[in-house]
Amino acid sequence: MSNWLQSRLNRMHPTSLLFMSYLAAIAAGTSALMLPAATVSGYIGVIDAMFTATSAVCVTGLIVVDTGSCFTAFGQGVILLLIQIGGLGIMTISVALFQIIGKKVVFQQRMAMQEVFSHTPREDIYSLIRSVLIFTLSIEAVGVVILFFYWRSAFPPGEAIYKAVFHSVSAFCNAGFTQFSDSLMAGRSSVVLNLTVCGLIILGGIGFPVVYEFYRRAVSREAGKVSIQTKSVIAASIGLTLAGILVILVSERTLLPALGWGRGLLAATFQSVTCRTAGFNTLDIASLNTATLLFMMFLMLVGASPGSCGGGIKTTTFAVLTAFSWSRLMRCKCVNLFGKTVPDETVTKSISVLVFSLAVICIAVFAILFIDPDHGVRIQGDRQFLSFLFETVSAFGTVGLSMGVTPVLTLSGKLVIIGLMIIGRVGVPAFTYIIAGGGSTRGIQYAEENMMIG
Repeated sequence: MSNWLQSRLNRMHPTSLLFMSYLAAIAAGTSALMLPAATVSGYIGVIDAMFTATSAVCVTGLIVVDTGSCFTAFGQGVILLLIQIGGLGIMTISVALFQIIGKKVVFQQRMAMQEVFSHTPREDIYSLIRSVLIFTLSIEAVGVVILFFYWRSAFPPGEAIYKAVFHSVSAFCNAGFTQFSDSLMAGRSSVVLNLTVCGLIILGGIGFPVVYEFYRRAVSREAGKVSIQTKSVIAASIGLTLAGILVILVSERTLLPALGWGRGLLAATFQSVTCRTAGFNTLDIASLNTATLLFMMFLMLVGASPGSCGGGIKTTTFAVLTAFSWSRLMRCKCVNLFGKTVPDETVTKSISVLVFSLAVICIAVFAILFIDPDHGVRIQGDRQFLSFLFETVSAFGTVGLSMGVTPVLTLSGKLVIIGLMIIGRVGVPAFTYIIAGGGSTRGIQYAEENMMIG
């Protein structure tokens, strides 16, 4: 049986292997959460258990039942394990375990790691994976220590350390799961809590390739130039975060002063960082202005960076698309970034990722509203469509922020959101490969004929 399985793994494309590993983890998590010991009431529906497991494995944070009050310590432990597995990636953990026990790692697993953590072929993939694990556990441990000292005055030592572990892992993996029913709103005035969670989110969302590049330069003191990917990730991350802070401060100019400018700035900074992929909130999302929500959807769509715990179209895609738009506006022949020319294939891939992502989100919103025409009965206020659009973008970007739609989703709506979370976590390029296959480029080239555009 093991030989048969190994043979199947060797024939499977790395992308398909990643996709199947996530489905397997979701299935296992669903089964575990359905155990009587996992919930306070002893029962949870199959779809709700699957939704929770998918949200944890895909490090999204959308919930149909309250995590703190519905699940027992065992159930929350299962969710935490799924978050850690989903954040690091199933293949990363399996390869690491195989190395520890001395078992041979099949070629396809190594290639899967190559696709996740490196933009160029490299021979030290095992060293990279080892560094990823050490970095992850070290940063999470630091987060646990800081959060423990923050919560030790409010909770008994055992509960304080458990909450610290849960939220440190959830923040670093950009999951957004919390044991508090109001997320982190109760601690929005705490500088320690806000900066710690923001730091964990940034380090988990910046991308392991970027962290590994800085690590290699620090250890070996290499004098080589910083890669264009690292420069793009840093520049896009800083720019998007600052833009988010500015938009929230301006758009919520009536709300934030009521908190005090110090706490208002802290809340704006926290929300700008977390709405990219993490999903924690210190402001009531449903009460924010429409302009704020629209810009937050833009940040959620962009998401984190390649090779990270987050989703979205990625910061590098945003950087390439921005450079492409500017080059065309300036009538430049090539797309240049930081003194380097971006290959046409990369530009085309970036455009395809954006178009496919927008198409998936539009189809998902249409499906939810079409299948369930009475959705408006369950959503109060005059922003019903915006609420569902916000929900779908949040699911696709594996963010987890919501305007209150998630608990009132019907069966069909939950299935659509589950599908979006899986697509967002696996990634658009990988998902399109699964649909179209990986054969050579097909198609017949005919005689060219121009047409009017715009």
